[in-house]
Amino acid sequence: MIKKLLLVPDAQVKPGVPTDHIRRLGQEIVEELPDVIYNIGDWFDMPSLSSYDKGSAKAEGRRVIEDIEAGNLAMKLLLKPLKDLQSKQRASGKKIYKPKLYFSMGNHEDRIRRYENSHPELQGALAADRLDLNDWEVIPFLQVKEIEGVHFSHYFYNPNTGRPYSGTMEFRLGKLKRSFVQGHEQGLKYATEAVGDNRIHGLMAGSFYTHDEDYKGPQGNNHWRGHCYLHNVSNGSFDIDVRSL
Repeated sequence: MIKKLLLVPDAQVKPGVPTDHIRRLGQEIVEELPDVIYNIGDWFDMPSLSSYDKGSAKAEGRRVIEDIEAGNLAMKLLLKPLKDLQSKQRASGKKIYKPKLYFSMGNHEDRIRRYENSHPELQGALAADRLDLNDWEVIPFLQVKEIEGVHFSHYFYNPNTGRPYSGTMEFRLGKLKRSFVQGHEQGLKYATEAVGDNRIHGLMAGSFYTHDEDYKGPQGNNHWRGHCYLHNVSNGSFDIDVRSL
């Protein structure tokens, strides 16, 4: 059993966006002391490689290296309190708090691979290895990590179409038939259903940021934002604790 797991939804860090909430979460980590920290992906927004507004005036001036540096600086903010605590514990001879750190690559991080795949002359030039993930166990994009019977991935997809499952969480539970946690979509959705004597849970938490996204327009940015704790994770079951920004 995992008593406490911190789920960090999509942060979509890019140059110029606020990161105070990330600094606060870093401090919260050393207060809450979760056993596991799971970053569900799209920490790095990588707007310079976006195909949605490529060639527009809005895209002018974007740089890959600046996108990576913005995400790396935010990652340092998140982990600084943890590393400071570990240094103090090490110096005093105390037991060192070492939570397990997992990072599922999201489709925004995967923009680097996709861009290089469509521009083979740039293979290795975009420096995916500069993403500061050395402290994390990295799970490749769309691979699934199972922890105590709960399946984690940036999103889950229909194997016949390759498209992400959408709709209600009840619908997705019916398709996946197992407990799962994902990000990818803005907002928060949760459902649980009985399967025989057991229960399966579905959680989608996809927005850990305070900035607004232009592409969502004047009415599309009022979705939930925050992070979650999963308590008593065991045999596919968990209790959810939602912390809104």
